[in-house]
Amino acid sequence: MIQVRVKVDRERRSARSISPELSRQLPNNFNAPSAVCVAAVLYVFRTLVDDVIPLNAGCLKPLDIVIPQGSMLNPDYPAAVVAGNVETSSCITNALYGALGVMASAQGTMNNFTFGNERYQYYETISGGSEPASRTRETQQRLRRHRRRADAHDELAADGPRGAGVRYPVLLESYAIRPGSGGGGRWHGGSGGTRRVRFLEKMTASILANNRAIAPFGMAGGAPGEAGRNWVERVDGSREELPHIGSAEMAPGDVFVIATPGGGGYGTPP
Repeated sequence: MIQVRVKVDRERRSARSISPELSRQLPNNFNAPSAVCVAAVLYVFRTLVDDVIPLNAGCLKPLDIVIPQGSMLNPDYPAAVVAGNVETSSCITNALYGALGVMASAQGTMNNFTFGNERYQYYETISGGSEPASRTRETQQRLRRHRRRADAHDELAADGPRGAGVRYPVLLESYAIRPGSGGGGRWHGGSGGTRRVRFLEKMTASILANNRAIAPFGMAGGAPGEAGRNWVERVDGSREELPHIGSAEMAPGDVFVIATPGGGGYGTPP
């Protein structure tokens, strides 16, 4: 669990970010080194600056970041941290935007998908629903301007499968928008996507993701986005549901399906 409390001092032009309710470090790999947490805090506050500024150490001077030792965001060695950067960092940014009342939750995950065997190995991240418009058009435009790099990453991730079917014995059957997955509100959250990958030879496929059991939150009267799902459709017609961390042995003809989360909505519907 990640909770954050932010106190903004307008006179001193500073902010104190405290995470009082954090899970102790976890037995799984969703722990994040404190450097990941600091980077996520810095990222959020940079997007709130009404100017394009270079990344520099001075950006951290107005920020006081308090992270309890031995927690999932500041674990003791030798905690496993492989998902800290790709998954937990997204949870941190969503929690901060929510605490500041700026915007609803984005998909909150990178939907890490891997597959391979003795000959082939493949890894990709999969895009999903973005946050909706926020309180004002100006805030929305500023945030989107500063988040172009993150959006570009999603576009690159979406381009990856074009080469996968040429270099690997799989078939990308479809990659489509997931209708209705974005949360409703005055401004709707972005839609997730559904990706279907058919395997042409035996491989092991795995998913590492978030927001499968808990949906991305809405804000200010907006509805949450739809949680993500993962499942395998076997060649014999059976279906196997997978949790947010799952692995399956794929036979020729089996299809791995990943439905990514939608973003939360913002504002009460008119």
